[in-house]
Amino acid sequence: MSDLLKTKLSRRRVLQAAAVGAAGIDPALRALAYAQGSDKPEKEEVKIGFIPLTDCASVVMASVLGIDKKYGVKIVPNKEASWAGVRDKLVNGDLDMAHVLYGLVYGVHLGLSGPKKDMAVLMTLNNNGQAITLSKKLADKGAVDAPSLAKLIAKEKGDYTFAQTFPTGTHAMWLYYWLASAGIDPFKDVKNIVVPPPQMVANMRIGNMDGFCVGEPWNQRAIMDGIGVTAITTQDIWKDHPEKVLGCTADFVKKYPNTARAVTAAILEAGQWIDAGLQNKNKMAETIADKSYVNTSVDAINQRILGRYVNGMGKSWDDPNFMKFYNDGAVNFPYLSDGMWFLTQHKRWGLLKAHPDYLKVATEINRIDIYKQAATATKTPVPASPMRTSKLMDGVVWDGKDPAKYADSFKVKA
Repeated sequence: MSDLLKTKLSRRRVLQAAAVGAAGIDPALRALAYAQGSDKPEKEEVKIGFIPLTDCASVVMASVLGIDKKYGVKIVPNKEASWAGVRDKLVNGDLDMAHVLYGLVYGVHLGLSGPKKDMAVLMTLNNNGQAITLSKKLADKGAVDAPSLAKLIAKEKGDYTFAQTFPTGTHAMWLYYWLASAGIDPFKDVKNIVVPPPQMVANMRIGNMDGFCVGEPWNQRAIMDGIGVTAITTQDIWKDHPEKVLGCTADFVKKYPNTARAVTAAILEAGQWIDAGLQNKNKMAETIADKSYVNTSVDAINQRILGRYVNGMGKSWDDPNFMKFYNDGAVNFPYLSDGMWFLTQHKRWGLLKAHPDYLKVATEINRIDIYKQAATATKTPVPASPMRTSKLMDGVVWDGKDPAKYADSFKVKA
């Protein structure tokens, strides 16, 4: 018996596990088999890229808390400067995996805005927790939400510039959906630019843009710095929307399936740990605020992760749909319908010229097989269906049943 086995399992536990027999494998033995036996990770050190955002937390905490070791891997978080940089490093193999925008992975798979390479989504890292910020200057003119912004644009002609973080990414799609809900065409009525998340606040401060969509903590930071207000949170665009994923190339999963499963399991467990309570969330905020991760003050992170919101215009509220990393496993399943939704928006805005085979593309990318193995290892509940139904801010229901019809149904589109 190895030293590791002696440490992890008492003799009694081994006997209990043996007694379980055909009825099922003891989870501690299973984790050990994953780490040591036939399921041993083929690649033990895994470089995972991340962008300085609150939702990189489960990747960082899996490493900091040593949860990765339990599954026989060592996660090495790599701080990156931009989503374009993350894309390039994933494609050329400088990174093994990344905390990455859902739509970016789909964009690379289809060769939209950059190199084309077969990609994989292993799990969803978080739901909710992004927002749209408008400049103080716009708010002072009465533009505090989409309808009042539309009125201002109609009344005061001029150049209005909005920033998102990557052309096929989540923030671009939330921003466009929100603007279009008030009849604002994101390509004709305003100018839109790409700015990396950590640079949003600095760019708004010097007047480079009138609004942006980004993940936390940068919306909260804009309020704290007195330069912006929160017009809407993304959970108010789509409650429990998919956001960042654990992404890698299809080649990586093919070459290192056990590693893919082990890393997914470790990050699942880290998400479980974060969502377990206030104390863990505060510890997470303190950890990721550090300059090697998000590089901001703890108070820019620790309010909104608990659902404590202020909008910078005197309103405060408790939001039950704050950023979630696990939520009893509801967060993490890589639903095919989630991936397909991003494709419908890529088609809506002309990034895709023709309708793809929506279901086929999502089935190629979202590795439900790997996820289910990791879910078993972490005792994470798995939904009965790979599709889910959601109602977005405009009352329109998305269920993945007729994606082409859905994509074509919008009044404002390219």
